[in-house]
Order: sequence, then C-alpha cells, then structure tokens
Amino acid sequence: MNSPSTVRRISECFIKPPIPSNDSIPAICYLSPWDIFMLSSHYIQKGLLFLKPSPHNHPLFIDSLLNRLKRSLSLTLLHFYPLTGRLVTTPLPSYSVFVDCHNSDGARFIYATLDMTVSQILSPVDVPSVTQSFFDHDRAVNHDGHTLPLLSVQVTELIDGVFIGCSMNHCLADGTSYWKFFNAWSEIFRPLEGEKFDSDGVCIPISQPPIHNRWFPEGVGPLIKLPYKHHDEFIGRLEAPPLRERIFHFTAESIAKLKAKANRESNTTNISSFQSLSALVWKCITRARSPPRDQRTSCWLAANNRSRIQPPLPEEYFGNCVHALAAETTSGELLEHDLGWAAWKLHAAVANHDSKAVDELVNKLLESPIVVQPGQFFDLYSVLMGSSPRFNMYANEFGMGKAVGVRSGYANKFDGKVTSYPGREGGGSIDLEMCLSPVLMTALESDEEFMNSVSPGTCWTS
Repeated sequence: MNSPSTVRRISECFIKPPIPSNDSIPAICYLSPWDIFMLSSHYIQKGLLFLKPSPHNHPLFIDSLLNRLKRSLSLTLLHFYPLTGRLVTTPLPSYSVFVDCHNSDGARFIYATLDMTVSQILSPVDVPSVTQSFFDHDRAVNHDGHTLPLLSVQVTELIDGVFIGCSMNHCLADGTSYWKFFNAWSEIFRPLEGEKFDSDGVCIPISQPPIHNRWFPEGVGPLIKLPYKHHDEFIGRLEAPPLRERIFHFTAESIAKLKAKANRESNTTNISSFQSLSALVWKCITRARSPPRDQRTSCWLAANNRSRIQPPLPEEYFGNCVHALAAETTSGELLEHDLGWAAWKLHAAVANHDSKAVDELVNKLLESPIVVQPGQFFDLYSVLMGSSPRFNMYANEFGMGKAVGVRSGYANKFDGKVTSYPGREGGGSIDLEMCLSPVLMTALESDEEFMNSVSPGTCWTS
C-alpha cells in the first residue's frame, strides 16, 4: 500500500507531432562532438511547481489541464522533432551514434498524484527527497536513449498544486536549449487556453524557432566515429553519496553588495555579479571542508559557447554548446585571500575562454572523441556551478500563473554541485540549489560570511 507521501502514477501515453506522415520531419539528427561527450551523463531533469487556480478542487480542472498540455506538447514537438526519436548506434567498424527521428513511439507523457501540499514541498529547510519522484527516467544516462524516450514529461498533481517536470536527453540539449523548449511549449499553450485550437494540427509559429542543423567545424561530420567497440567501455553509472539539498536565496541587493566588494578588492569594475557570487560559494564551501593548505581546489563554471564560436551561433541553436571551465588554486591560497581575489580568478577563466580556446577544445574532441564519465573531472574538493540565472524559467505559466518554485531531480548531483536559478521576484535575484554531504551542509550553515549574504525566501503564495 502506498504511503500518502508516495507519488502514484495514474496514466501514461506517448505524444507525437500531429502530422499525417514522416515526410515533414528529417529522418536523422546527427550529434556533434559536444553532444557525444554527454552520452554517460544523466538526463536533464528540471521542472516548475504551480499553485492550482482557486477554487483548486474543481473536478474538471486537472482533466482540462492535462488535455491542453498534451495538445500543446504535440504542437511543440513539430518544432522540436528530434525529441520524439531514439538514439541509434551504427555497427563496427564505424562506431557512431545519431538520432533516428522516425522509428519511435514519441515523447512520454505521465500523469501522477501526490497527497502533499505545495507548502510541504517548499517550506522545509531541505528539499524533500520526494521531489526526485516528480521526474521520469530516474538515474538513466543519456545512452539509455537507445530504448528510453528522449523526452519524458511528468505532471504531478498535488493537493493544491501541480508540478510539471521534464526529463530531456542531455545529448540532444544543454540548459539553453532545454529552457527554449519549455518557453516554446508555454508559448504554444497560451492560445489553447481559450480552446482556439486547429484540430488538423497546423503548426503554430513560435517567437524563437529552434535551429536543428548540428554545428561541426568545416570539413567535419556529420557522423563522429568513436574509438570504442561496445558501450560498456564508456558508460558509467555512478551513484551519488547521501546528500542534503537546500535552496539558498540571494536578493538583487545582496548580490550587488558582493559584486561591489569583489570589484573594490580587486581594483577593477570587470567582475560580474555571478562571478562574485560563485567566488563566495567556492570560498565558503572550501572553508567548510577544512582541507589541507596544499590541497588543490577548483571552481567550475558552465560556459555557453554559442557567442564564442566564429562565426557565432544564435541562441536558438538546439543542441549542446556548453563547456565547463575552471579556476584552480590551493585551499590555503583561496582562504587566505579576500573575495575579490577569488572572483578575479573566475573572471580570468571566463575571459580566457575565447574563440581560440573553444577551437582548441573542439579539435581535441575531434582528434580523440571521448565520453565524459560522471565524477571524472569533479573531485571532493571541487565546486561546480551549473545552470544559469539567465534562463527564462518563470515565464512559463501554463494557465496557472507564475510558478512558485523551480526544482530538479536526482540527475547529475554530487557533493559540491550548485545549480543556479533566477529568483522568483526577478530583478537580478538568484536562487542556488546546493547539494552537499550532511556534515558539510551543517558546516556551511554555520559560516557567517555565507549566511550573512543569504536572504529569506520570497513569499511564494502571492
């Protein structure tokens, strides 16, 4: 018998674009070196929590919402057709992976229920572990997209709320692409609120249509030959250790103070708000870890390469175009210097990641294609700042008003993983989802420098 705090799956189906044949959709979507790089990582798992419109106990509300979500998702997949496919590996000797856009059931759509309230999800100090059940494809790696859907949507009905979570294959999309898809789905949903829907499935235009032509250096592609004979050679399934997960809120004013302090201490005006915040996180987590002075420590930032490629790629490029860059020093140096020193190291790492650096990275991947292993680059003394507060998360309303929170699943989490979201009130505020060992989280909560910059959360019931 299920407990009240257990997510129960009620139904599931598969969604495809509403077209009479496959003629309108290319048969194959090729994968770039950056896409291939992600084969052993987890799916992207992010979602939005909404309050039900009042009165939230209307018996027809959820049925109407599910129907409109399915309709709009089907129309959205006309624009994002690779998400309806499956991965395919060519046989030896040319071991390569691509997306078959035709021979699949489509994207999965799940309806589930949970006898908990929005307050029970948002109010506890730590993010409740039940939120991991808001997502399909738990612990799946991207290579599993040979048999699993490349996109799975789960709509979980709470007592007074609704959570919409997507699990998207990371070989198909990075964070920029993921939220472009979410934004397009919400944009298409709006005309359906008044049931102004063309039953023949005519394509509804969107403001930022995705670009699916995969980027390759001139003379390269479209199939990247991998130096493997079997996927067991490059697939790892690393289990995360026990972690506490907590959301820390930083107002625009608090971040502005950090930025001013970092720039003043470094005698510059070039350090950004996010670099200042990341430096604070790096310093405070390192102090909480109490490592030896000579222990090397790194802070990794996810860098969008679209604007760094020459010629630049538009933001609408759908695929992976991101690379993790790092600032590194010893624990002793980091803790003996001020915030500005650490922030300047991060600024220099970003500034040095120019078109030449991107070209060198791509050339290395082409010379020796690799698949990154979970935990390969991130050790016990690293901090990884993932996602971005620039992503337009709170614009997605689906007829329920502004979401009250963003949450993620189990995917790609480890001790020292920090995921950044825009604050709900906007204006430059930022929420940080921090995953740390229980002992380390307790130590961070006692760090005065860190907690003095943290602000109380915004009123989500407004």
